Amino acid sequence: MKQPQQEQDKIESSLSKNKQRIEELLLDCDDIIRQPMKLGGETKVECLLVFIEVAVSNMILQDSVIGQTFMQMMNESPQKIIEQAKENGLGIADIKELKTMKEATAALLAGNAILFIDGYDKALKISSKGYPGLGVQQAESEKVIRGSNEGFSDAVKVNAALIRKRVRDTKVKVKEKRMGERSDTVVYLVYIDDLVDPGILSQIESGLESFKIDGILDSGVIEQLTENSWRSPFPQYQTTERPDRAAMAILDGRIALLSDNSPVCLLLPTTYNCFLQTTDDYFNRWEIASFTRLLRYFASFLALAMPGLYLAVTTFHAQIIPTNLLLSFQAAREGVPFPAVIEVLIMELAFELLREAGVRLPGPMGSTIGIVGGLIVGQAAVEANLVSPIVVIIVALTALCSFAIPNEEFATASRLIKFFLIFFCAFMGLYGFVLGMFFVFFHLAQLESFGIPYLMPFSAADMNGYEDEKDTIIRRPLFGLKRRPYFAKKDQRTRLRFKKEDKE
Repeated sequence: MKQPQQEQDKIESSLSKNKQRIEELLLDCDDIIRQPMKLGGETKVECLLVFIEVAVSNMILQDSVIGQTFMQMMNESPQKIIEQAKENGLGIADIKELKTMKEATAALLAGNAILFIDGYDKALKISSKGYPGLGVQQAESEKVIRGSNEGFSDAVKVNAALIRKRVRDTKVKVKEKRMGERSDTVVYLVYIDDLVDPGILSQIESGLESFKIDGILDSGVIEQLTENSWRSPFPQYQTTERPDRAAMAILDGRIALLSDNSPVCLLLPTTYNCFLQTTDDYFNRWEIASFTRLLRYFASFLALAMPGLYLAVTTFHAQIIPTNLLLSFQAAREGVPFPAVIEVLIMELAFELLREAGVRLPGPMGSTIGIVGGLIVGQAAVEANLVSPIVVIIVALTALCSFAIPNEEFATASRLIKFFLIFFCAFMGLYGFVLGMFFVFFHLAQLESFGIPYLMPFSAADMNGYEDEKDTIIRRPLFGLKRRPYFAKKDQRTRLRFKKEDKE
């Protein structure tokens, strides 16, 4: 049964057939260049050079392997070119014959150039400089302990190549769109053809075509113009600066949206759970990954709730606090002229100002003003009897919890809703806290990202046979994560098989 498939995969001597096969394999791969050319002396032979634009230099230099190859072929007759290729008479070490289309595409996706010659039933692999390396950029906003240090750059073609470097499959499609009437910005949709849900892909393409604008200067503009629930503070797109995170997403059947001049990739669809996951969750043992996820979920709750809970308990429900602790709070507040809610608001706004100043100030000065400024302002406010020490502790812990959330946009949403809960708790105590959290969860339950419930798999888990629950707060061992999430096509959700299972 395998022989017909092998025969079908062989490279033909007819260039037109090879070209047709390449076009079928590389459909919607707009980052891969198919360059027809004619080589030889007076009678030319048709050739086809296929390469990934970023991986192979556009300049055919005399001292490069590609340049040497073409210089040698330029003045030869077609018969001589084919004879030299068959006999490896080109005399260049970095050229290798490939017999099948599978070998050719594998070499292409590894960053080499592939040359097809009319009348020659093999392809020539010409080694090139390969994919961009670590010097591209580092991901500053998503630090990990274990994993790649590469980050996206401002060049969309480089970013697409960094994803393709990690997923070397011809089914990885890079569909190009141009947006912005005046900016003419290149936007790439990167996905795996047999994993992505066609309905979701169609929705995303329709969303991109639903508006016209003068210029797209960052992926954030696309995010705001295409999200359905624009009134919600919660992001409906996951953002990342890490190519390995984007590669993981497309392997799950999701879509990566890359915009030229922006190092931020949009991943869609997304859920609440996605914002609290990191790449090194899958590179570490499941016990460590589960423990750190528990910390993140707990931190995301405290970043919302801690100031409001403090106000509710100390202002309305002091009887639930142990007497010694209550006396300690009371002693700390002696001489403070403001009610507790004003204390909390003063310190929260001060910390937000320090955070914004730290972002805007250049280099090391920014991080210094964030840490030292917080300590100085807090200490000075306590000594001046403007706030009590416990409020400084509460606000500092709240800020610390928000920094533990891996996604900056999701952390920002928590910072905004924190003020909403502060006002509810200041006027209604614990009843206000419960009511405010009810509104938050009710809102989250209504949100969708391209038809996917935002709270999945905490809700609608049965849509994927409860498989997605294995990768939530507690991450199962990798051998237990055999199914892809609900994002992928229903018949393509198996991602892990063991050889003994196939034999059975």
